[in-house]
Order: sequence, then C-alpha cells, then structure tokens
Amino acid sequence: MDERQLRILRELGELGSVTAVAEALLVTPSAISQQLRLLQRSIPVPLTERDGRRLVLTDAGQALAGAAVEVETALARARHTVEEFVARPDGDVSVAAFHSAGAAFFPLLLRALAGPGHPVLALADEDVAQDDFPRLTREYDLVLAHRLDHAPTWPDTVTVTTLLREPLDVAMPVDHPLAAKRRVTPRDVADEPWITVHDGFPVMATIDAIAAAAGRRLHLAHRINEFAVVAEVVAAGGGLALMPRWTMRRHPALTLRPLSGVQARRHIDALYRPERTARTAFRTVLRELRQAARTIQEGEETRPKGARGTARPAT
Repeated sequence: MDERQLRILRELGELGSVTAVAEALLVTPSAISQQLRLLQRSIPVPLTERDGRRLVLTDAGQALAGAAVEVETALARARHTVEEFVARPDGDVSVAAFHSAGAAFFPLLLRALAGPGHPVLALADEDVAQDDFPRLTREYDLVLAHRLDHAPTWPDTVTVTTLLREPLDVAMPVDHPLAAKRRVTPRDVADEPWITVHDGFPVMATIDAIAAAAGRRLHLAHRINEFAVVAEVVAAGGGLALMPRWTMRRHPALTLRPLSGVQARRHIDALYRPERTARTAFRTVLRELRQAARTIQEGEETRPKGARGTARPAT
C-alpha cells in the first residue's frame, strides 16, 4: 500500500469510473487498474466490486478511501514541513470563482495582495452547475462556490469556509408598480415574467419555492446565468429576476426588494482540499478572502438606506 494507490482509490470513489480517474491523473486506465490490483493484494477484504459495467467501492473500499484523505493530508504536511516553499509568503495560489463572486472578490483580493512578498495569484472564472464545484478543487487551490441556504451541504471530500450568507432579492425596473412596496410576496410576483438561470444551477430551487408558495407556475421567459446580462434584461422590461444583494454593482435603472414568505439566501463558500492549508501562501489568500467578504457585506450594510434600492449588476 502506498500513497499513489490510496490516491487512486480516493479518486475512484469520487469520480465513479476507472476511465475518469485515468483522465484526472493523466495516466492510462490500465495503469489505474494495475495499481488497484496491487493495493488489493495488501488488503484481506475486497475494496471494489462490479455494478453493471462500473467499478465501485465496497464498504471496506469506502472506509479506506476516507482514510486516504487523512493519509494524503498527513503526508502532505510532513513533506511540506521540510520543503522550503511551505514558508514562502509569495508562493503561487490559484483561485477559481463563479462570475458574480469573481466580480466582487477578485478586485479586493488583487488590491490586498499587490506588491512583493505576497502570494502570486492565478485567477479563473468557472461557471458550472452546483454539483461540479467540488471537482474543481483538483485543478485550483481555492474554489469559490455557491449553493442555496437549504441545499445539501458540500461533500466530505472538500473542506469548506463560508464567506457570505447572502440574501437573494427580487430585481425590477425602478418604475415597476411593485417598486413602491418595501417587500414583495410570492403572490405579488407570481404573474410576472421571470428571467432565471438554467436548470442545475443555484437559484432555480428558490424560483420553484416562489411558485409553490404562490400556488401556480411562474412564466420563465428567459434563461440567463450571468447577472450582468440579467440586469440589462430586467432594466429593459424583460421580467423580474432574483439577484444577490451584496455581490452586485449598482444599476441606476433597477431596484431590489426583499422577498417574504420564501427562504431566499445563498452561501458563498471557499472549497479546498485539506492538504492545501499546509502552505503559508494559501492561508494568506484564504485570510484575505474572509476580509474581502467582511468588506463586501459591511459596505452594503453601511450604505444609507435610500441608496439600497438600486442593484449593482455583476458578471
């Protein structure tokens, strides 16, 4: 039993097939199968079994895969303690984010870490379905992901630091009749056309909850994921939309109104593999992300009440 074999078992449990593991680790499927056979020789109970054409983990395999996370973390920490780069404050750190989080967090992060002696950032945008965010932690040190407040939690394969719990408000043109209300209800908005995200992305569950609370289906006129585009469509009279309250730039033609009667809030979380935390540069970036989250929230909450009516569209 060695570290590579345990890593393969862990990846098999996450990805569900030998082919997917081979693609993730940039080796051939036969090489993966050979390592699994070698691992099995050292274990007295079966680690894998066939489920149709798929190779899946047995209960013993799942237990060992869980232990592999701890082993990989411990080995990573042991190596890092004797390697110089662990203590380097200016190491490379990659950060991926969905669009509106990138628009809100990336500028603050770049300004906070500008100049020599700070981590070197590599930023990327990743607009993926909610279930795909954890897999991105194989490619990036930190992944900014979002999920609805009542959605299932992230899997145990990643470590989670919650940055924001952000309300979702109803966006509408400033001259819309509903803009005169301080809050709106599902019945208020049920007969309006809606702009919302594609299936599989966060926000759709809240749209469904509005329909359930109102007792009728909503008319989903447009399917657009990027909030910058959504804001322009709302401003042009294309319908209402749910938009995050804090991670938005102001738009003079829009107003946001809180939604009553439905739980409308999303988590913005930093996802990462636990072994990443051994690096000084990583911890610095994570600390600055927490500070950026406070700045984003406090900046909105300290804005005069009269200035909160306009939305700030983000990408």
